[in-house]
Amino acid sequence: MKRILSVGENRRVAQAMLDYGMLADGDRVLAAVSGGIDSLVLAWLLHYWQRKAPIAYEVEVVHIDMQPDDNGRHSNRAEQTAAQLAALGIACQILPAEQPVVLEEGADPAGLCHRCARNRRRQLFEQARQSDCGKLAFGHHRDDIVETFFINLTSGGNISTMRPKQELFSGRIALIRPLAYLEKEEIRAIGKRLGLEPVPATCPLAEQTRRKDIRDLLQHIYAQLPGSREQIFAALGNVRAEYLLLQETKRSCRPPLTA
Repeated sequence: MKRILSVGENRRVAQAMLDYGMLADGDRVLAAVSGGIDSLVLAWLLHYWQRKAPIAYEVEVVHIDMQPDDNGRHSNRAEQTAAQLAALGIACQILPAEQPVVLEEGADPAGLCHRCARNRRRQLFEQARQSDCGKLAFGHHRDDIVETFFINLTSGGNISTMRPKQELFSGRIALIRPLAYLEKEEIRAIGKRLGLEPVPATCPLAEQTRRKDIRDLLQHIYAQLPGSREQIFAALGNVRAEYLLLQETKRSCRPPLTA
């Protein structure tokens, strides 16, 4: 039988699960699938892991259809996404977007992307609540984590990124990212072994984002500085707070002390 995960890939997935305690016995997990190769592989991985993990958990897979037609029929992207998973024996529920974002002439791409992502995530949170799922799984991987760090650094003025596991709403739900230790190319290779193809995004702004700019910049850094890819990712877990510009006292409106 053809091996889907290499020994190294399997080890890194297991390590990410262990390092962040992503899954526990009795968990109900909602897996968000967009149609991209990352989320398609995620859906397969969670079902595959059910058969080998020493714990029992349940998985539901959902796709938010951002472009249903006026009669409520699913878009081609939604249908293709569900069909690929069905071929692997995985059921995928298609939900029409509750607040689809309409592209207007002259609109700011960054603002639209943010609003679209926020609406989609809000709907996923609600679906997780209705399905009694305490875990919401995304297909973000190692490269996404590094890119998010640079986006926040250059656009948000802060040092942060997406965590492999992030508890929200006082712990009522946790975001998990089982692919956090895998690189994009590894996920593409896994998808190829499974016979999966990414379903093309239909958003006209897909290649006009800050993330795309950061991704291109990082490729240049990796090419110029051998080993930097691994070092940057390692640095995100090796923060020396004493060497950052953290103020020892809170800012106030009072004038500075003078001798």
